[in-house]
Parts: sequence; C-alpha cells; structure tokens
Amino acid sequence: MHTMSAHAPLFNMDRYRQHLRRARRTYGQAETFKQLVADDFAERIALINRPFDLALDLGCRTGAMARALEACPDAQAKIKTLIQADWVADFTPDQDLVLDPDHFALKDEQFHLILAGLSLHVINDLPGALIQIRRALRPDGLFLGAVYGPNTLQEWRDSLMTAELELTGGAAQRFAPLIDVRDLGSLLQRAGLALPVTDIDTHVVRYDHPLAVLQDLRHLGETLMLSTSPAPLKKAVLVRAVEIYQDRYTDSDGRVRATLEIVTASGWAPHDSQQKPLRPGEADISLAEALRTQN
Repeated sequence: MHTMSAHAPLFNMDRYRQHLRRARRTYGQAETFKQLVADDFAERIALINRPFDLALDLGCRTGAMARALEACPDAQAKIKTLIQADWVADFTPDQDLVLDPDHFALKDEQFHLILAGLSLHVINDLPGALIQIRRALRPDGLFLGAVYGPNTLQEWRDSLMTAELELTGGAAQRFAPLIDVRDLGSLLQRAGLALPVTDIDTHVVRYDHPLAVLQDLRHLGETLMLSTSPAPLKKAVLVRAVEIYQDRYTDSDGRVRATLEIVTASGWAPHDSQQKPLRPGEADISLAEALRTQN
C-alpha cells in the first residue's frame, strides 16, 4: 500500500506527466490493457438497474471508456453525459479536463458515477484520492476503479531481479509497488465508500520477444516514474534478463508470456436507501440457532 510522504513521495509526478505527454503519440499502439478494463466497466454498468446522469472518466487517455460505451448500448443508455479527464492535456480531442493527480479540485457531490480504469496506480496519496472521489460523488453515486495488481509483469520482475543478483550481487527496485485486492478494499472503506466490492482477474498477454513488453510500457508512458531512480541498468544485466525470461516464460510456439493482473473495486457514496448491516441483537435468529438448523 502506498501513501503520500511530505519528504519522500514514492512517485515523481512531474516526470510521469512528462512521459505521458510523450506517450500521446504512441499510446494507441499499446492500449490493449486500458481497453480491456473499459470494456469490463461497460459490461458492469449495463447490469446496474439505474441511470447515471453525469459520469467522470478519470484518466481517459485516448478515449477507451467512451469507445466501450459506444460498443455497449445498454451501458451507454445509462450515462447521459461523460466528462473525460486526465493528468495531461490533449490525449483525445474530446478531453474535457486536465486534473492535478495530487489534488483533483472537483466539486462536492458533482458526479453520479466516477470511473478510474488503470489511472490511480501512480497516485502518491491513494487514500486521499479515494476520499476526494467519494466527496465528488452525489449521495448513492458509484465509484468503479481498476488498478494493476502486484503480479503484473511478474515475469520481468523475476528475470531482472535474478539477473542483477547473479551479475552484481544486488537488485535495485525497478518496478513500482502495486496494491493488492485486500488493501484496496480496506482503502475504499477508509474513504467512506459504502458496500465495497473487490475482485481480481489475471490475463496472460503473449509477445514475440521480452523487449516488446518493455516497448509497450514506454508507449504507455509507464516507465521511470519512481522518485528515487536506481542506477542505470547495465547492458549485460539486460541481456542476461532477456535470456532468463526466454528460458522460463517461453511457450512452445516461441512466444513469451506477460501476466496482467487487474484489481477492480466498486463502492457507493453513502445514502439512507442503501442496505446496512444489522446491529448486534437485531437478527431474527442467533448464529448458534442458524448453525443448529444445518445439522
């Protein structure tokens, strides 16, 4: 779990935004992950039996969420207006807002639905961001978010660490820490979101070469975002890491595997109409009685 430190923030947001600006030209070449999550969000929205007049796409990038809604009429019909926002400008001609990732500056109780698909994993103060999201939701408004889980790119993490240990005797932190499903559920509760639900999906993406995985990360602007940068990776270590990757994670057809783990979470801004847990003593029968009825 990562939280903001006034002295040593985990992520260098200026550097990250610089990488995102460069990635505007290449993002669409590697947007498979983003579109995968957006399509999943659209399917979930289609199953909810209520409208969302004003929705915010927090981290719109090149418009994957808008495209997913267009492809899913049952979901599109639920949303009257979709506001598209990101940390930098001009990802898509339809982008409406540029937000500061440290302080969104959204009006209280403004949105009926806030969507954040793979856009919160580099926020320094994730608990604070979720509180801002909860405040920006109208009562009984829905937050639906997805982040990369800790097993994402486990193949590259393993290969690089093994290669560095083998050739240098130590291993630097070269990948950002990622939040797991239990921690994300706890953060939703801490932010004051009601009825939190979390789930996790694992996808395996296949590439022609391990370096193609890193190329996709560069196309997405998802490289070198940590505040404390490790020493440059030596060529010999990279070459050895590729060898290890190919040895351990190559399929019979010669292609290599890359794991994508997605943690999805939802929570509602509190409202009197929502179901609430019974207080002690309010149940019709005791747990002991319920258990006896099963015997």
